[in-house]
Amino acid sequence: MENMELFSMLAVFLLQQKKCSSLYFMDKPLGREEKERDEGIHVNGIWLGVEWDNHQRGKHNGTHEGIQYFKCRHPTGGSFIRPNKANFGVDFISAVKKQYGLNGDEQGTENETEASLVIGRKTVERVGFDSIKEKQKRLNTLNDISVDECAVSLAGPEKEIRKTCSNIRRINLSKNLLSSWTEVIAIACQVENLEIVNLSQNKMKFPATSLPASGAFCKLRVLALNQTGVTWAEVLLCATGWPALEELYLASNEISVLQRPIDVLQTLKWLDLSDNQLTDGNQLQLIADLPSLERLILSNNGISSICFPDVGFGGKTRMFPSLTHLVVNGNRIAEWSVINELDKLQSLQSFDCRNNPLMDTDKNMETIKQLIIAKIGQLKFLNKSQIFPEERKGAELDYRKTFGIDWIKAGGNQDPNKNRPNEEFLAAHPRFQLFCDKYGAPEDGELKKEQPFSLKNQLLSLTIKCPDKPDQKPIMKKLPESMTVQKVKGLLYRLLRIPGSELKLSYESSKLKGKEFELDNDLKPLQFYSIENEDCILVRW
Repeated sequence: MENMELFSMLAVFLLQQKKCSSLYFMDKPLGREEKERDEGIHVNGIWLGVEWDNHQRGKHNGTHEGIQYFKCRHPTGGSFIRPNKANFGVDFISAVKKQYGLNGDEQGTENETEASLVIGRKTVERVGFDSIKEKQKRLNTLNDISVDECAVSLAGPEKEIRKTCSNIRRINLSKNLLSSWTEVIAIACQVENLEIVNLSQNKMKFPATSLPASGAFCKLRVLALNQTGVTWAEVLLCATGWPALEELYLASNEISVLQRPIDVLQTLKWLDLSDNQLTDGNQLQLIADLPSLERLILSNNGISSICFPDVGFGGKTRMFPSLTHLVVNGNRIAEWSVINELDKLQSLQSFDCRNNPLMDTDKNMETIKQLIIAKIGQLKFLNKSQIFPEERKGAELDYRKTFGIDWIKAGGNQDPNKNRPNEEFLAAHPRFQLFCDKYGAPEDGELKKEQPFSLKNQLLSLTIKCPDKPDQKPIMKKLPESMTVQKVKGLLYRLLRIPGSELKLSYESSKLKGKEFELDNDLKPLQFYSIENEDCILVRW
């Protein structure tokens, strides 16, 4: 008896917090009828099976004493409650009127003299708000309506939305009690100019077969279905009614399988599939023919590989022809071969890959960044940081030096007639030959040899010169390669006793005499610019 009372109290409290996502009607007794009647608990009659959004708030999976009354996605996601304890929600117009302070008691005459006005859940002074209140009375002037967390569960009386607020273009219906896509259509078909809809966190039932032709979403551009339980197959069935859709948000729906869109989603530019279960990167090939897709968000899916098998290394794939932005944060990418594959994309300009094992290797984070820049030739932004031309040039030059010895071991040669690196090297470094064509094959003196870590090996022997001050003698100095340009400037202020002038630094390579490279970012270390022993720092002010 104590457990039953505690359970009932918990259910009532949670329903008041509007955290219930699915309701099921029960007309079976819950068992142990005679015994529990003797204990004062009446179990006959109608009960509701409740599935909570947070399964930790439930007690079971819809089974009581071996009888399955309803099904839950989680073994502890369900509860039983009485119907009078449940909130079955309100219709759309009722929610709008309440949210915008237009309930019956706020709709007075033109001559009303109240000193305050209710807007949504807030009370404000009425002074100066006569025109605003009058506008709110005329709901059909509103373009943007937000009724999130308002317990909306149905469209309401037929044609009521069209009559009351027909000019809506944007609706936020997130965190409500909408239980079926049919109810969403009933709302949308009354809003002719609907462009943006957020339906996130409504646990809905979606159609299992193709829907009849409807103009309900003919102008829809943006649709959010995060945490709705929708599958990709259901998305494709509904998508026949979204002929103009440009942005689709499907985060946190446990999607693990994709299908090839046929004659749907052809206008889609932005697709968010983050926080799903697309662990098999090959699934992405099924959506690779979307002709307009520019942004693809795949964060937190457990992806470890991405492959475009229609073309070999050094070529450009036909897949994702318009993709410019790719986000794979929080996945399991650990191999450089994945980065090589991304260079096959024709249009990729922005790449986000934070919180992947590849970024957590023993290499310096700046080194990893430079390797990615060198491997993806057309990239302009990496992890939201812009890649400038000089940074790309430095990354490519350093890549050429770093892997030069491997290139020679694999059959590479400065003599073009003898240059025959093996397939394994070309697969691991598909852009290396391009760097040789662009900057020349690496000379023996440029090749970087692996050295054991020690402070001595991290110091650079440099000459510091002031080309505009011929009387200033050159200074020989050993500096850590990890020292930032800003700290080098601080050192030079003290060494050269320069007053508060703005220093401009550049360097000249000992191997490329006459060529000067600007040190233009105070926060970058010397190694970022591929500065080596015997190079010369040039100081101007």
